[in-house]
Amino acid sequence: MVRSVKIVQKYISEHDEKADYCLDRKGNREANPDLRDYENVPLLENIEDYFAREVTPHVADAWIDKSKKDKLDGGVGIVGYEIPFNRHFYKYVPPRRLDEIDADLDRVTGEILALLEEVKGL
Repeated sequence: MVRSVKIVQKYISEHDEKADYCLDRKGNREANPDLRDYENVPLLENIEDYFAREVTPHVADAWIDKSKKDKLDGGVGIVGYEIPFNRHFYKYVPPRRLDEIDADLDRVTGEILALLEEVKGL
């Protein structure tokens, strides 16, 4: 029954910024899954400090879901590592000169026109 009510709410209702918060049976705020977001917190930084500095100024009523815990360390949040491949492995290759690109386009255009004339002649 509860699941079907939530499905109806999701597809028939709309989010109202001015409405009161929805509360669960215990009186805790219910999160709107459409507004849920995730942050990549630097590994050695305190989560609460990061949250206060980077999130709260933009979304004053946001909160940390402390039920999400890492299986390995038992701390709040899932621990992972992001490797920015472009920053570490990218080698800049300058683009070809514009006159070279134009010459290639002219050559290919000529080939296409020749093929169209050949097809037209059949």
